[in-house]
Amino acid sequence: MQHRIDTLLRQLKDNQTDSVFITSMENVYYVSNYYTDPHERLVAVFADQKDAPLLILPAMEKEDALKAGWKEEMLTYHDHENVWQLFKDYLKERGRVPASMGVEKDHMSVIRLEMLQQILPEVSFGNATEFLQYQRIIKDKKEYTLLKQAAVLADYGVKKGIEAIAAGKTELQITAELEYALKQEGVTSMSFATTVLSGAKTASPHGTPDGKQIAPGDLVLFDLGVVFEGYCSDITRTVGYKHVTADQQHIHDTVRVALEKATAASQAGTAIAEIDKAARSHIEQAGYGQYFTHRVGHGLGIGVHEFPSLSSNNTQAMQEGMCYTIEPGIYMPGVGGVRIEDDIFLTKNGPDVLTAYPRDLQIIG
Repeated sequence: MQHRIDTLLRQLKDNQTDSVFITSMENVYYVSNYYTDPHERLVAVFADQKDAPLLILPAMEKEDALKAGWKEEMLTYHDHENVWQLFKDYLKERGRVPASMGVEKDHMSVIRLEMLQQILPEVSFGNATEFLQYQRIIKDKKEYTLLKQAAVLADYGVKKGIEAIAAGKTELQITAELEYALKQEGVTSMSFATTVLSGAKTASPHGTPDGKQIAPGDLVLFDLGVVFEGYCSDITRTVGYKHVTADQQHIHDTVRVALEKATAASQAGTAIAEIDKAARSHIEQAGYGQYFTHRVGHGLGIGVHEFPSLSSNNTQAMQEGMCYTIEPGIYMPGVGGVRIEDDIFLTKNGPDVLTAYPRDLQIIG
């Protein structure tokens, strides 16, 4: 982890910021190797140029952090103690009160920022979100291995979900069966709420599974991901139950080819916007442009949604070591929709597609 701390300190210097107060679960894990969901309690990493970084956490988690490999100083607290006062006292006793401090404005709650401002009125606070996100944007070999295993498990989840489709089954029952199968494989958590949608509900990119039963002629959409040793996967496949119409087949074919074109466009040095364009232009030419209502993908790593955003206005160049999704879709309200999504790791030779479950339209049952 030391090289990540060293990079963080260089970023502070480059951004003319004296210190940083990291609170998001993802960034705390990235710089400390300690993965925890603190719920309402504060877990944070404070770093500056004066001394070693400080991990702030509940006393009951101290041993877990040590087991995770944290070797620097810790500030622990019990539930009856005021952690903010303890942090203030720590800084003043060691002469580490900074002139400026970066915080994650996309994550930190207003009340926590107000607490920092209250205990450290002499400090100016800025936004560290962007440079913290950019630090994670290029993955190393170990991260690649973890992302690949997460993708293998996502493939397995789709497989078990499709195998669970049967007459009378509801979306929620299929969701439960595929997640149970993943638990049996050792998966401790999903990277987001699993989506199983059928029929006209597939027209909602972020629909919610419920008691709807799968019916012949339905398209069934699976969107799921797992967390493997702190790293996420995210896959979508759409299948047909019993039979499909020619229009459903055509929509699925259009999305599949759009995925292929965007994947082929994934090359180091290419502007991110060109990847979105490769998928979107194909869907538009097929006459479905108005039904592709979101960006083509997003970064993937410790967070299921992280930098870079694969949107049509992102002129940033693709770089070797980026990991991201490509997920074109067509969503026709009242009719239904199709999305197909892969996880991609960009190498010097082009895209390495981590998810492998078949992309052709399968007819189940």
